[in-house]
Amino acid sequence: MRDFIRKLLTKLDKLDAAQIRDIIGDLARESERTEGMIAASVDSLIVGDLDHRVVAYNDRAKFLISRRSYSFYGRKMWAIIADKTLAAFVQETLESGDPAMNKDFTLEINGEKRLMSVTIIPLLSQGKVCGHLFYMPDITSTRNDEARFRRAEILASLTTMTASVAHEIKNPLGAIGIHIQLIRRAMQGKTSIAPRRILKNLDAVSQEVERLNKIVMDFLFAVRPMNINPERTDLADLMHEILDFVRGELAAAKITVEEKFSRRLPKVFIDAKAIRQAVLNIIMNAMAAMPRGGTLTVSTGKKDECVRLVISDTGVGIPLEDQDKIFEPYFTTKKSGAGLGLTNVFKILKEHKADISVDSQPGKGAAFIISFPLPKGETHLLEYVRGAEELP
Repeated sequence: MRDFIRKLLTKLDKLDAAQIRDIIGDLARESERTEGMIAASVDSLIVGDLDHRVVAYNDRAKFLISRRSYSFYGRKMWAIIADKTLAAFVQETLESGDPAMNKDFTLEINGEKRLMSVTIIPLLSQGKVCGHLFYMPDITSTRNDEARFRRAEILASLTTMTASVAHEIKNPLGAIGIHIQLIRRAMQGKTSIAPRRILKNLDAVSQEVERLNKIVMDFLFAVRPMNINPERTDLADLMHEILDFVRGELAAAKITVEEKFSRRLPKVFIDAKAIRQAVLNIIMNAMAAMPRGGTLTVSTGKKDECVRLVISDTGVGIPLEDQDKIFEPYFTTKKSGAGLGLTNVFKILKEHKADISVDSQPGKGAAFIISFPLPKGETHLLEYVRGAEELP
């Protein structure tokens, strides 16, 4: 349409009045269709020009506009917004030139608090910015549904975990009961007894009490909310630190370490202490999967607007039927262990709004892929590093 108008302007002096009238009619109908599309949107829309002045808005956006304003067109986009916090955010975003994606705001609409998601993006014409779009859907119902789903998910997980804890507790309680019976039998009919006769039983009871305490502590860690203190962190530096900490242990297990870290990777917003615990749990699992030695590869990179960390091994691998279960509480294929290591990894990463997945084939090792969301407004620069291929 714009190309047609440009060509038309070069031939305007050759057109008669009737042709010009027809063209103006077509342009008017095109404008009406565009206005109709904006008006039909169920979400709030405000369109601004290069100077951030209002050129269009729909009825849904009218509740945002100050009632004291009478002329909206031509005014700065933030000047017509009644909510001071939202207006300040719009002004700061537009003047900085950085887009804003899905920023949450709570606004009072008709006496009811609603959760809104604000997006401000540039409008492009032939690769050049020609204005800005303010887009704000009401996400109250969506977030309520998500909260209900999370509660149902947590309840289901808690039910499974409680059943597992009950099963885990039953064994040490049974052992304690047996040793108490043995102590009682040894003391039966006697007014005194040599300590050495029951010390072995008491030691066993003490060990089972410690085991119970660990089960309870692991359970509490799994169900309690975490208090994380995220800070902008260089992921490669953190991985270097962790690998240096376990390098001696890995060497003793005949495991070679390969590091493939991308340079100038954006920093991630994480609690380094919590992520260190999660990564160490994965590395310990990798060591257990390589009892005769092997290679542990740790890679970082960027993909799909996320910073990715991949920890892979050349161990025994994970059967396909078990890959969906490894993050479940008390699921383990080891002869020893409570089966909460990867559950706690999953919990820590979810607290960081990060995702984790596993790619494995039996006999060919396993790769744990962690995706950290990039901080909003971060400049995404990434240089090629030989050997640091694009992450899976």
